[in-house]
Amino acid sequence: MMAVVQGMCARIALVTGEGLAAAMRKRLVLPVAYSLATLVIIANTFNVGADIGGMSAAAHLVIPLPPDAWTLLFGLGLITAQVWLSYRVLARIFKWLTLSLFAYVITAFVVHAPWSRVLAHLVAPHMRLDSGVLATMVGVLGTTITPYLFFWQASLMVEEEKNEGKTTIAARRGTNAQAIRDCHTDINAGMIFSNVVAFFIIVTTATTLGAHGIHNIQTAEQAARALQPIAGRFAAMLFTLGMVGTGILAVPVLAGSSAYVAAETFKFRQGLNEPPARARQFYAMIVGGIIIGIFIDLLRINAISALFWSAVLNGIAAVPLIAVIVWLASDRRMGEWRSSTLAIVWGWATVVLMGGAAVGMFYFMAKGS
Repeated sequence: MMAVVQGMCARIALVTGEGLAAAMRKRLVLPVAYSLATLVIIANTFNVGADIGGMSAAAHLVIPLPPDAWTLLFGLGLITAQVWLSYRVLARIFKWLTLSLFAYVITAFVVHAPWSRVLAHLVAPHMRLDSGVLATMVGVLGTTITPYLFFWQASLMVEEEKNEGKTTIAARRGTNAQAIRDCHTDINAGMIFSNVVAFFIIVTTATTLGAHGIHNIQTAEQAARALQPIAGRFAAMLFTLGMVGTGILAVPVLAGSSAYVAAETFKFRQGLNEPPARARQFYAMIVGGIIIGIFIDLLRINAISALFWSAVLNGIAAVPLIAVIVWLASDRRMGEWRSSTLAIVWGWATVVLMGGAAVGMFYFMAKGS
């Protein structure tokens, strides 16, 4: 489902020469386009604060500076990097940062997961219908098939073409079979990698904290400290460094995604290839999003709860967005690059599954179960 939705976002950008929010603005009535854009920006900003909080608490375990000091260091450092580094440099940094995600894979083997049980439950998971389970399902879907990546994917395709010298929409409009194949190869590889990492995070958590009855984790520090006596100092350190690396990777994407959404919706100059002096509003959105995230963290909001509920919020927000993406990608105006029937079926199935999970969550919450 991730590969299909991200592939649709990339196709829309390649064919139109613009990002996803620009395509939505042109095809939807403006109040709907503005509402969707606002929803994504709010969810992203909340997520930025939660991620910075998680990073700060994790870094505090490695170097015991006060968490607030880490919050300011991470926030200001990420602002500086995103404003002053070129797109080419940022892309290279992001690619290397993905290696930090292997910390979760290594940790799963360090803690000696019971692989026969893991595989048995992977094939035949135990499910029960209540608000807690369904909220977790919406959160897992919302943190993987997530709105900010829809916009980031499309804008990334535009940035790559700008990097190749196609600086106008007219020059970027239209694509070819090789470009489509290349983008799908890249996206499919990335989505497989993403799901593999998510799998190992779940396995590590279930094998250590879950298996020992630790179900109510309030802070990242508490999670790492709980891991240490169960899994050993090395595993706890790996898990902690994985949290820091993931946050450094995620926050610029979240803030950048919000900036692209705002720029394309409200029509101002955009792009990480642009110098700050030429795209002041775009960079102001990035800086503002991270600063608000810093303040959210300084307000002592529970970082773990914030991460969880921001994922749930993303899972809800994704439903109407995916419906619009499938509609745009299946439109005849896409010409020969219209998504295949199989992809369209997968896209609508994703809408139904995520929408059903969200409706079920609200239903059981209303019942108090």
